Amino acid sequence: MKKIGRYTVKIFKMKNRKGYAALCNDCLTEGLTKVAAYDRMVKAIARIEKKKKKKK
Repeated sequence: MKKIGRYTVKIFKMKNRKGYAALCNDCLTEGLTKVAAYDRMVKAIARIEKKKKKKK
């Protein structure tokens, strides 16, 4: 498990697809490698945090 800020990211191999998935804060991202899935999750979390800030 890795961390992005205060969030914990779980990375796992998908059984019915090619590649890996990352799960964090109700977001699911996919990538061909663990690093690709993690990088996409970083971008997804950044988008969510940006939307939260904008609503306040």
